Amino acid sequence: MRVLSYNLRKHSAASELHQLVERWEPNVLCLQEAKPNDLPSRLGGLRLAAATDKNRLGLAVYFRENTFRYVDSVSLGLKKSLHDIVLRPAHERLLGVQLYDIDAAREVTIASFHAAPLTALNSLRRSQIRSALQALEQLGPGTPTLMVGDYNYPIFKERLSDRVREHGYDLTLSDVRTYTRYRFFRGHYDFVTSQGLSIDDVVTLPQGVSDHLPILARAEYRRR
Repeated sequence: MRVLSYNLRKHSAASELHQLVERWEPNVLCLQEAKPNDLPSRLGGLRLAAATDKNRLGLAVYFRENTFRYVDSVSLGLKKSLHDIVLRPAHERLLGVQLYDIDAAREVTIASFHAAPLTALNSLRRSQIRSALQALEQLGPGTPTLMVGDYNYPIFKERLSDRVREHGYDLTLSDVRTYTRYRFFRGHYDFVTSQGLSIDDVVTLPQGVSDHLPILARAEYRRR
């Protein structure tokens, strides 16, 4: 399974999506900071499964039609930071999609996640991550789960990994940093959280016009 995640930086990198899909051939595409009304219903062989509808900076998930069938989806507004309350950029920070893997004959949960910005505390982002994982467990109880996106967590990642592991999940970083806009805040921002899956690797793809670099995660199902 190949899952590509990309923060479009206020939709500015949307024009790159067709090329990314053709070049890297993901089975699932997860987007952050998108304008859902401006997204196409299909990208190459990918179909739009779901998108948030209350956000100025929205989330979206696409899936490959010859690999999966759509089952269900959920979007969720998580605990708000002061930035969210004042500027209201994102009411929904989690979009989860339940898919049926045709070849594997099993369901899998894939989610696009966008944590509160750096103006918030890490403790608030940990709370958002915990709530997101709990919501995904309700969407697909007992199914393999993979959540990708912009975690906005450049420091103390080891502590976050420990907290995620306490909830039965693994946290995987890409091979090189994924955010380059500000000199003092450069680092790994885009992560993969998984359960019931073996992550082969997470590769940072070449930078486009966004301040985030896309990441491509390759995963396999663990034995039942």
